[in-house]
Amino acid sequence: MRSQIKLGRIFGIQIGLHYSWFLIAFLIVFSLWSQFHTTHPEWGDTVIFALAILTGLLFFLSLLLHELAHSLFANSRGLPVREITLFALGGVSNIEKGATTARIEFWMAFVGTLTSAFLGLLCIGARTLVGGGESTPTGAMLSWLGYINFALAVFNMIPGYPLDGGRILRAIIWWKTGDADRSTRLASKTGQIVGMLFIGYGVTQFFTGAGAGGLWTAFIGWFLLQAARETYLQLDFTRALTGVTAGSVMVRDCPELDGNTNVQTFVDEELLRTGRRCFVVTQNGIVSGLLTPNEITALDRGRWPYTTLVDVMRPLEDLHTVTPGTPLQEALEIMGREDLNQLPVVQNGRLEGILSRAQVVTFLQTRAGFQRSA
Repeated sequence: MRSQIKLGRIFGIQIGLHYSWFLIAFLIVFSLWSQFHTTHPEWGDTVIFALAILTGLLFFLSLLLHELAHSLFANSRGLPVREITLFALGGVSNIEKGATTARIEFWMAFVGTLTSAFLGLLCIGARTLVGGGESTPTGAMLSWLGYINFALAVFNMIPGYPLDGGRILRAIIWWKTGDADRSTRLASKTGQIVGMLFIGYGVTQFFTGAGAGGLWTAFIGWFLLQAARETYLQLDFTRALTGVTAGSVMVRDCPELDGNTNVQTFVDEELLRTGRRCFVVTQNGIVSGLLTPNEITALDRGRWPYTTLVDVMRPLEDLHTVTPGTPLQEALEIMGREDLNQLPVVQNGRLEGILSRAQVVTFLQTRAGFQRSA
């Protein structure tokens, strides 16, 4: 889950929004407006509308704090966090590496639930101090935020991977068996069962008069089911990469082009004719950089005849590189973190080959095909 809108950084962690966030933001604000308008019409439309927006924003702040708790704990244990993304079903922390021990997994999951429970207590306590109960706009807002954070804490404790409860279940199984892979498989299967139960319950609700509420429950179940399945597949994916190095999968015959060639000639004689996605640019027989179609499309077409490949290439010294002995899993983590499609494989200052996502997919498909036929 990647964010399309960047909001900034907190403690060095990128915060962003997925486009689906706007849908849930609208639904929550509309729901709050309807609720407040029904229970307290005397407040007036302006106050009710402003209160609904403010309450919705504070709710998303509480979701962000929940994810920040996960992320800060992960960072403190040496697990880098790429970003936090708010989307239709809440938030997700993109942690680059999995927990190294069952204890870390347990507390990394549990700290989010503790944060939501604490925020719930904080809001209910603040409502008590303010006084007036839910008869005042401030009291109604704090009350709703308190109960919704309690509900969030309870929901996340459902043992359906990848919810916090599912991760806690995985940590417990891991601790008992000492087998991280087995714990992931069991937690993933449990998550799929929970997802199917949510779908069944939501569909039943819908046909018994719950309307959109039932569909929303079914949608949550569908999301949990897909996430749990992807976790299961991710485990198989990781195991398939075990023992495989970048040098085993890289392409060694990446075409070399003279850097003085103009872009127009390159497009006509190489790019369109071969359909390749990556080229090595040389100067005086020495590798200078890499060139992909992305660099060409970023250049105005009218400048193609007057621009050389050296002018648009990505210099080798500016690129992330790996060695032939780098584990393929580590190389893919670099490509994912830096959003790269190709990665130069360098040994002793010499370009040995190019590792591409397409080549990795081909490798996995070939291996999977032989495993099925075996």
